[in-house]
Amino acid sequence: MVRSLFLLLLSLALSPLVQSKKPNIVFILADDLGWADVGYNGATFYETPHIDALSAQGMRFSDAYPGASNCMPSRAIIMTGTYITRTQMWTPGSKAKGKKEYMKFLVPRQGDNKGDDALPSEEILDTAYVTIPEVLQISGYTSAHFGKWHLGPYRHGFSINDTNGLGANLAQKFYDDANATDTLTDASVRFIEAQAKAESPFFLYLAYWDVHTPFRAKPELIAKYDAKLKNGKWYREWNTTYAAMIEAVDTGVGRVYEALKAQGIEQNTVFVFSSDNGGYSGATTNHPLRGAKGAFYEGGIRVPTFAVWPGIIPRETVCSTPITGVDFLPTFAELAGAPTPRFQPVDGRSFASLLRGEPAPDERSIFWHYPLYLQGNDYNKVIPICGTATPYWRATPCSVIRKGDWKLIQFFESDTVELYNVREDIGEIRELSNAYPEKTRSLLSELKRWQKETRAPIPSIPNPDFKTQL
Repeated sequence: MVRSLFLLLLSLALSPLVQSKKPNIVFILADDLGWADVGYNGATFYETPHIDALSAQGMRFSDAYPGASNCMPSRAIIMTGTYITRTQMWTPGSKAKGKKEYMKFLVPRQGDNKGDDALPSEEILDTAYVTIPEVLQISGYTSAHFGKWHLGPYRHGFSINDTNGLGANLAQKFYDDANATDTLTDASVRFIEAQAKAESPFFLYLAYWDVHTPFRAKPELIAKYDAKLKNGKWYREWNTTYAAMIEAVDTGVGRVYEALKAQGIEQNTVFVFSSDNGGYSGATTNHPLRGAKGAFYEGGIRVPTFAVWPGIIPRETVCSTPITGVDFLPTFAELAGAPTPRFQPVDGRSFASLLRGEPAPDERSIFWHYPLYLQGNDYNKVIPICGTATPYWRATPCSVIRKGDWKLIQFFESDTVELYNVREDIGEIRELSNAYPEKTRSLLSELKRWQKETRAPIPSIPNPDFKTQL
């Protein structure tokens, strides 16, 4: 009822407005593409010529975060402009992953019915939340989503919501389809062509399934990287199928932008590219970042992001102001001349002024929260089992704050914190909480206020099966 009232009032408020031509918005989101997986961030084995060239035509965001360290929560954050503490969509499957005897707290856990009520955990985005396409619709936009959805059975304002570009419903998944990137790109191109003829503003959200597991790609692309690996001197055994999947995404990104140019509408289109979380440690390296997908060190949450808008966004610029997933809704709303929702918290801040090359606004804090456990693998075993020095987890119950150059992680199991200057130490090698006690106290105090304000659930019930001795 509240949501419907908001949409009605918004429609009435905007009906008399006469505005100059609104920009189209194209937002492409890769799945599990790491910060270090693109050429402009140093990748040499992987090839991303279209992404590199396009990013040079606009603004690269060096400190961009999707808002979470895995796919489902990051998408909910982006679509609603609200922190995950409000939607409580922590992780796919809604439950912790790992050995129960290594968990100090009782939390919902896969394969275990005990402790399911210890804290709330959701998998479906409630329709009470107003999303980006619903905000833009009030301003005259037609919106389409193609690709990975991961937010439940509801369309949430998209006139087209199709998971493979061929009419698939929202319950269908295409992780194992080597042709899905092509069919999604084809559908996106068709949508652009149709909207260009309609001469009305549009929002296109293209969410590729690549480069998520299982690894599969076109045989000819895999063969290309097999040969490249064999004929070169590389410091690691690169996953050639993963490399082929990255190229498929890069080619798709290039095709979508070429479609805008073919229709002569690239000058009036804001084109944004990003990823939903850091790279997967079983396939790639996020070096020099620490950790990978699922972790709350930079390797799990910092992603490649750029924006292009010819004539508006200065070419070949790098923005070091941190942006995060909750910022997309208010940014797109400002670009479209639409107000943000009045009946739900909008935790983000528009970065439209940054796109125009204006000075960075006042410093603000951004946050993450995760009340569950997530087992690590490979180099992503970054957190030890509580009470030991044995690395096992990529994430345990924690909260994170970043403000300016500083980042503080609060670990609930051990009641400890870690402090890093991520501007000077992007690899989070030097832990500084003892060296900067006042900064530590200030950030922790602010983090606790945010937890209280957003009602962040913090696990506290002891797990009776927890083993302190290994």
